[in-house]
Amino acid sequence: MITVTNLAIQFGKKTLYKDVNLKFTSGNIYGIIGANGAGKSTLLRAISGELEPNKGSVEMLPGERMSVLEQDHFKYDEFTVMNTVLMGHQPLWQNMKEREALYAKEEMTEEDGNRAAELEMAFAEMNGWEAESEAAQLLQNLGIKEEQHYAQMSDISNNEKVRVMLAKALFGHPDNLLLDEPTNDLDLDTVQWLEEYLSNLEQCVLVVSHDRHFLDAVSTQTVDIDFGKVTLFSGNYSFWYESSQLALRQAQNQKMKAEEKKKQLEEFIRRFSANVAKSKQTTSRKKMLEKLNVEEITPSTRKYPGIIFSMEREPGTQILEVEGLKALDADGTVLFDNVSFTIEKGQKTVFLSHNPKAMTALFEIINGNREADAGTYKWGVTITTAYLPLDNTEFFKSEMNLVDWLSQYGTGNEVMMKSFLGRMLFKDEDIQKKVCVLSGGEKMRCMIARMQLKNANCLILDTPTNHLDLESIQAFNNNLISFKGNILFASHDHEFINTVADRIIELTPKGTIDKLTTYDDYIYDESIKEKKAELYA
Repeated sequence: MITVTNLAIQFGKKTLYKDVNLKFTSGNIYGIIGANGAGKSTLLRAISGELEPNKGSVEMLPGERMSVLEQDHFKYDEFTVMNTVLMGHQPLWQNMKEREALYAKEEMTEEDGNRAAELEMAFAEMNGWEAESEAAQLLQNLGIKEEQHYAQMSDISNNEKVRVMLAKALFGHPDNLLLDEPTNDLDLDTVQWLEEYLSNLEQCVLVVSHDRHFLDAVSTQTVDIDFGKVTLFSGNYSFWYESSQLALRQAQNQKMKAEEKKKQLEEFIRRFSANVAKSKQTTSRKKMLEKLNVEEITPSTRKYPGIIFSMEREPGTQILEVEGLKALDADGTVLFDNVSFTIEKGQKTVFLSHNPKAMTALFEIINGNREADAGTYKWGVTITTAYLPLDNTEFFKSEMNLVDWLSQYGTGNEVMMKSFLGRMLFKDEDIQKKVCVLSGGEKMRCMIARMQLKNANCLILDTPTNHLDLESIQAFNNNLISFKGNILFASHDHEFINTVADRIIELTPKGTIDKLTTYDDYIYDESIKEKKAELYA
């Protein structure tokens, strides 16, 4: 359990929040949400002790242990992968190092012997004899192969380091677990494993994430940072989002009577509770809405970007034909082979692969930016495309301001360009920035504005939710659902895929799996699991 009392955090003249009083209890997973800059990660840092608050205190029960997902992926480069994970349980790690030092002595004194006996007893109580096998299982579940378990951290990739740091945080069943963006750089299968793992924990977990499905799957309660306050709500992200939107609509309807508002909110809660009861997720067994008062439901101050894709031209019946495509990685690894498909009018197709380079290679090929190693593709004559690449670095090697940069991609005047940038939440003072100094999220919003100028009837999106906050992801997602043209995309966002895609094509080194289905049905289909095992073998 974690108790936060009268917490206040201020940077210079800016107060993030004050008078924060919260109690986080065992058996609950708290999803922490808020707009960019609201202080989500700062709250975790204050709770972990990394950041000293301006006022207030954070306390745990005596004897409890806290574990934090660290963000410095180079901190443990001098250690092995296995030892890095074991260090996640500091009392056990210190025990191991002290035992090792004692047993390394040529001669042990009586005092040494007594101390060794104490350490052995404590080691057994902490399940020390099973520690390496438990750490190995965590690593394997997170996609770190057995042959890498005793490699140096400096010798593995950054993507693999992310997974090792997550294993370190999870190791040893800490009483209190703090996770800041734990799904970053994880593939969809690993995210699904993490959802199930956290759902079965009985400890106290605080998590910050931009993955809405992940938050919905694991969160029993939501901590919303808004209005300069930190407020605890019953329910997961979807409940918070839908209820805050309902409250906003009510606030905009000045004529609605108080009794009518209350009745509408109570009906919403009843409907949501019924959906939760049918769910197989953690929320189904937590009775998360029992203590909810309708007075808790208020509009949010969040601003959502205006992402609106429109088609200048109606597409014909011929969209895209791909025949026998093959792509190799730079080291000769087969990314995909024998890929053939025909995209039908109106289809929204997601491409999956165990190797994320495969989708990028496919999109680069069909956009004419890369040669295929074999095979052909052909676009229909009526098709116009707008492409959002995974790597947008080359677009922003410029000293231009935002208006001049965007003007390169459209025929409108300066007012029109400012309008498109305004839709993407850029203020007047922002548009004079040089594009080379923009953050990752700002660059992505610029790229989306660029796409909107094209009025294309086919959108090609390579991992479009990268660097976006929850509000931008939600707005992007909502517009793609209603978009009438074709969409070809790759994503690691479960909710994004499940709500947008009506067709799934999985690329493998030995061919494709091609299904007209939803993502949820796809991942639980046993015949597909068997086919995947065969194609990836």
